[in-house]
Amino acid sequence: MFPGGAPDLEQLMQQAQQMQQQLVAAQERLAAEEVTGSAGGGLVTATMTGGGELTAVAISPEAVDPDDIETLQDLVVAAVRDAGRLANELAASRMGPLAGGLGGGLGLPGA
Repeated sequence: MFPGGAPDLEQLMQQAQQMQQQLVAAQERLAAEEVTGSAGGGLVTATMTGGGELTAVAISPEAVDPDDIETLQDLVVAAVRDAGRLANELAASRMGPLAGGLGGGLGLPGA
């Protein structure tokens, strides 16, 4: 075809486009998945999407003590942090292989 390997560059560009499409599709699937973190042995739970959006917080009546609001606040923070950690782990497991392929400069020298 073209001297100097032009078809190789075209093939590389097609591969990059396919990887980008796969990455976008994986991000969309991840945003639809949910994880639930908890604190206090399940007294407080927080649900978050794989994309990091907090969608729900549930508080057990046993966690509510009007004389100790600080503990309840700490439990909510801990549950949200736990959900965030789980969302990050989910994202890493789903996106890792795809993002790793794009992060390598597509195998181009000097990239």
